[in-house]
Amino acid sequence: MPLLPPPPCVPPGAMPAPAPTPVPPRDPLFDRLRAQLADHDTPPAVQRHLQAAFARQHAPGQPRRLLRWWQRLGASGWALLGCGASGVLALALLLVVMLRPPSAPDAALNDAGDDSGSAFIALDTLERIEDDPAPTLLTTRVPRASLSALGVAVSPDNAGDMVEAEMLVGADGSPLALRLAPE
Repeated sequence: MPLLPPPPCVPPGAMPAPAPTPVPPRDPLFDRLRAQLADHDTPPAVQRHLQAAFARQHAPGQPRRLLRWWQRLGASGWALLGCGASGVLALALLLVVMLRPPSAPDAALNDAGDDSGSAFIALDTLERIEDDPAPTLLTTRVPRASLSALGVAVSPDNAGDMVEAEMLVGADGSPLALRLAPE
């Protein structure tokens, strides 16, 4: 493939000039203010006083102003301090979670030996469930969409599926409680 010569407006080996940057329009009111302030200047006595104070403050050999501890840290010190504080916070949260005593409902489930992985969801009052003379446990299939009314999370992808469930039914045939079967 042959090399093409550069365009005729650019000499060989030279770069084209960059495009000029546009100058934003200036407000004429600010131009008038600039012109008026150009005549104003600091009085010579005040300027001499300020320069002498600056020279005294920054003279060689003068002790520097002591910095406070947070000013002496710098960026790397603050980064190290932040990492350390984050680690201490994470450790404290881990200890709180690990040393937390089990709550009453968790302890009751563990003591009952419920190995199905889910508890019953009451569909009627506790008194009605306890007073029923002969409840029966039935295995059935229920639509997954109906579980959202009971507080079970249901995604739209599988809302039309059927789910295996165990239902506690009273002697009169009314449902008392529902438990999802382990999958």
